Order: sequence, then C-alpha cells, then structure tokens
Amino acid sequence: MRRLARHPMFRITCLQASRLLSQQMEHSLPWRMRLRLRLHLFACDACMRVARQFEAMRLALQSWRERD
Repeated sequence: MRRLARHPMFRITCLQASRLLSQQMEHSLPWRMRLRLRLHLFACDACMRVARQFEAMRLALQSWRERD
C-alpha cells in the first residue's frame, strides 16, 4: 500500500495535503482527491498527525456549537 502511495499518479506533497485537509473541513473533496489524500496520510506520519489535529479541532468546535 505504501508503494501505491508513492506512485506518481497518486503522490501529493505535504503542503498539498495540508491544504486538502483544510479544504476538507469546509466541504467534501472529490473522491480522487480524497483517495490521494488518504494515500499520502498512509505514507506520511507527519501529515497523519496534522490530520488528527484537524479532526480534534473539528470535534471541539462541534461540541462547542452544540452547547449553545
């Protein structure tokens, strides 16, 4: 699977991944971009940590909104 993630067709940079993570917070990404992002996250531990931070932030904001 990591080999597939390094294939040029699917490869994205960490900067692209962080931008996609941010965009994903606002709206759904097309399935091809979601696939490329998931493959990158599978292969890149640093970006996976960033993705977990984005998810934690999303959940915190959601619970904050629900309290109002």
